[in-house]
Amino acid sequence: MAQSAYIYLVDGSAASTLTLDELKEQLGRYREQTELTGRQLGWDYAASAFPYTIETKPEAQGKWFYLKGSNPLYKYILFGVGSKSVEDREKTYVQVTLPDDATHGDKSKGNELCKYLAKGLKAELRLFNGRTMYFNPRK
Repeated sequence: MAQSAYIYLVDGSAASTLTLDELKEQLGRYREQTELTGRQLGWDYAASAFPYTIETKPEAQGKWFYLKGSNPLYKYILFGVGSKSVEDREKTYVQVTLPDDATHGDKSKGNELCKYLAKGLKAELRLFNGRTMYFNPRK
């Protein structure tokens, strides 16, 4: 059965809405940061830290995209953006889904990417196991 994690943009988040292109930019920024770290360490850390390519299918245009693994340890992670009404307000979220044939490596990287995105967006993160992490300023 597929598993999903959700990143909710709540009051106090860095943004109130998010598009797929902005999400791709965030993932690109993650890759750039790992490349810089790798240069400082003297090895290709980016290939290990982000072993995926960003792919889009024609039927998914504007709805979702996926990360395709570049080696046998990693297969796929799906990313989508949506919104739902909660108490007469729109709440934007990012859904990160692991398909049925996802590997343990995909789940680990999915958790890592979710934490990175939620921290940068100052958002609320509901992990694959149902636990919630808060990166937003709460009162």
